[in-house]
Amino acid sequence: MKTVMILGGAKGVGKEILKSCLRKGYNVSFCGRDSELGDKIVQSHQNGDNLYFHQLDLNNIQEIENFYKQTIKRFKSIDALVLYAGITPVSSIIDTEEDIYDSVFNVNLKAPYFLLKHVLKSMMDAQTGSIIFFGSAHMDYGEINRAPYALTKATLYTLSNHIAHHYAKFGIRSNYLVMGWTNTEGELELRAKEGISEEELKTKVSNHIPMGRMLNSLDPVPAVMHFISDESAMTTGSLIRITGGEYI
Repeated sequence: MKTVMILGGAKGVGKEILKSCLRKGYNVSFCGRDSELGDKIVQSHQNGDNLYFHQLDLNNIQEIENFYKQTIKRFKSIDALVLYAGITPVSSIIDTEEDIYDSVFNVNLKAPYFLLKHVLKSMMDAQTGSIIFFGSAHMDYGEINRAPYALTKATLYTLSNHIAHHYAKFGIRSNYLVMGWTNTEGELELRAKEGISEEELKTKVSNHIPMGRMLNSLDPVPAVMHFISDESAMTTGSLIRITGGEYI
């Protein structure tokens, strides 16, 4: 039985990946800041024995290590790591304050980096493993008001390629999935703060994305499940764009 570890997993696409993994009979370890939400997800699934939630502030490097240790204690191994969690602050270079810069780099880059430090050791011992990075169309250069976010996503692409190149000899594969504009809870909340309703957002998107709509939370899941599966055993170093044709 495979064990899938998700950095995130309580909301949005991460939650859909979690549910799809459980339907496959996989063990799933996931994390989030909200313990009440995490516990509710565990309690809502009949196969709760296959599911572990770890309350985690992604700024806490020691707790990230504990998330890894508890996952190994519970399920003995980690076959796949999905790096989904991230934040998207609205900030151009000239508007970026130090606290915004630090927060986006801590959550989007530092947290997955130090989780990988531990998970890679486990996968090296097992001589197998799949790592799936979640990227963004902003990685190429980004909109003007997403500068720190764009930098973190571009760096994660470098990290994915670094792992694909240097750790393939241990049977570890690493792939980077670019997710386009998606109507997750976080995106809708962010637009609401800007005074944009969901309907207004859909209208704006239909004029911007060639395929005419935003992604929904299910659209990236089949690609992720392929990368988790043994069918992708020889696939590493790839970049997959699930964007509806969106390029920043």
